[in-house]
Amino acid sequence: MTLECINPQDLPKPDTYSQVVVAKGTRLIFIAGQESEDLDGKLVGEGDFTAQTRQVFANLGQAIAAAGARPNDVAKIMIYVVDYRRDDHYPIIDAARVALFGDHKPANVVLGVGCLSPGYLIEVDAVAVVDT
Repeated sequence: MTLECINPQDLPKPDTYSQVVVAKGTRLIFIAGQESEDLDGKLVGEGDFTAQTRQVFANLGQAIAAAGARPNDVAKIMIYVVDYRRDDHYPIIDAARVALFGDHKPANVVLGVGCLSPGYLIEVDAVAVVDT
């Protein structure tokens, strides 16, 4: 599997993601939105955005591995944040993203939403591409 991460000259070069990701592989993996839940489906970190973000990205890593993929196989993530405030939330999201993906920078979207499930502050889904 090959992911080509591109930042075109005519677009800003972001520090934390790639503007374009070209994926070449034989199997697409769609990972459902991961929430801040433990193995019993209980909310982790009620009211604590940092704790929830860490748990969400840890769960995302588990889902990626369960599909037989690696974090570097992820082409795109979508991040949904309740009442998103860039200055408050993005540094926390970026730290969790780097903990999972390291230097790999999948394309991403951060979307502020009015609500998720009650008590949940962040959710992240993903698309990965691997060779079979």
